[in-house]
Amino acid sequence: MRAVLLFAHGARDPAWALPFVAIRDAVRSAAPGLRVELSFLELMQPSLPDTAAGLIADGATELTIVPLFMAQGGHLKKDLPVLLDDLRAAHPGLTVHLTSAIGDVPELTRAIADWVVGAATRA
Repeated sequence: MRAVLLFAHGARDPAWALPFVAIRDAVRSAAPGLRVELSFLELMQPSLPDTAAGLIADGATELTIVPLFMAQGGHLKKDLPVLLDDLRAAHPGLTVHLTSAIGDVPELTRAIADWVVGAATRA
């Protein structure tokens, strides 16, 4: 089974996660046959290792990890590779695909820029 694991930073305020929950729910609606879960680096649960373990226990053999970060900062350059190395070591038969950070996706940066232009003209 193929699954998608959305990976966000986490925060102390539970409301901070709401946009990421909305993204998860939108992906689930757009691809009802695809298993999609949300995990966090810190301050919130579930963690990436716990979410991945649950997906693997449910039969996932291939994970696409999508970092919901605006840029390739320290967490994606240092913390995530360690998490992925640990995941691969614990589950040698698992195939892991890692996408770029969402902030590095040209279509998304254009969509944000378009929204900013629209907001500026409405203000």
